[in-house]
Amino acid sequence: MAKKMMILGASALQVPAIKKAKEMGYEIILVDYDPDAVGFELADVKLVVSTLDQEEVLKQARIYKPDVVITSTSDGPVRTAAYVNEKLGKQPDLSYEDSLCATIKSYMRERLKECHVPIPQYFVVSNEKEFQNAVQALQGDMIVKPADNAGSRGVVLIKKDAESGKTQPEDTLAVYEYSKSNSRNGVVMVEEFMEGEEVSVEAMTVNGETTVVTITDKLTTPPPYFVELGHTEPSRHPAKLQEQIREITKQAVAAIRLQNGPSHTEVKLTKNGPKIVELAARLGGDFITSRLVPLSTGVDMVGNSVILATGGQVELAKKWDKGAAIRFISGESGTIKQITVPKEVYGFPGIEEIVLYNKAGDTSNGTKSSNDRLGHVIATGKDAKEAFERATEVLNRISVIYEEK
Repeated sequence: MAKKMMILGASALQVPAIKKAKEMGYEIILVDYDPDAVGFELADVKLVVSTLDQEEVLKQARIYKPDVVITSTSDGPVRTAAYVNEKLGKQPDLSYEDSLCATIKSYMRERLKECHVPIPQYFVVSNEKEFQNAVQALQGDMIVKPADNAGSRGVVLIKKDAESGKTQPEDTLAVYEYSKSNSRNGVVMVEEFMEGEEVSVEAMTVNGETTVVTITDKLTTPPPYFVELGHTEPSRHPAKLQEQIREITKQAVAAIRLQNGPSHTEVKLTKNGPKIVELAARLGGDFITSRLVPLSTGVDMVGNSVILATGGQVELAKKWDKGAAIRFISGESGTIKQITVPKEVYGFPGIEEIVLYNKAGDTSNGTKSSNDRLGHVIATGKDAKEAFERATEVLNRISVIYEEK
């Protein structure tokens, strides 16, 4: 009888993990709230259930009796998987208590602070009065963001003149309401804005020992929304700084007590050294671990994460050292009249993939979160610089025309 694996999430980003599990001979039980999720085509059992509904997922797990319960690239389901595994009596790779620290930013900040991991000054607020007090307490610019969301949703910069105390925008309560509207639990974080470039760290922990596979350089939109528009591997930062990034990442992963599994940690490179933005006990999204990591290193992090979840041995040694980059198409506000990708760019050197998420007639809301991006280009090269330049050249040739307002 085939073993069963329950995978929480059936979106396109989860498909590589689903395929790997099927390749390993598992019967796949897929859970997703969206009945049209692309991964359902690969399911042996299709369950249209929210991956955040812990009790319903537990109920279904007791019915179908999976040998393994995992998720791949989403934060919320990390909590659900930990909860279900504990209730089923399975040895968790991350306890439910620790999963809260890996997925809810307020819990995460408290745990990292307790463990003396470098982080920004922060406040956890649940109402307007607490929010205004936090804004007054912070001396310079600050970031406002939901405590339990991802993809730059609800993230806004407030600029503050340290001497006069005046803020931009002046209506800070509107910022609070916007951020709170993107928070599932109603909790909002107000944090010191950290100046500096940002990287992410793709790592795998086995029996409590963390191996950094690679460091990814990020490209984001200007303030106030900080939407990620590109990722490039390997990092081009100096070797000494990269070693500091690896060290702080290992400290953060140890703080949340991950025993086995992947992690994706975001680090800001400040004038006072690297500081943790946030970390996730899952694979990196945005095609970082599904496409960029194997293209740049030869390491199959998706496959390894599935193998590790089943108790197997993983291979994390790099097979090569190449460049890989993804660039996202940013949108403007308006109705899309036409998106054109010139045919010749498909034959350009190093172009691995060109994908459009939108079509003529769709409405674009600008680029306030990762959901607003219109498509992507993935490219490879002999190094990170060449890969980035190739992806950017194709991106610049893609035309997006909007209806006249």
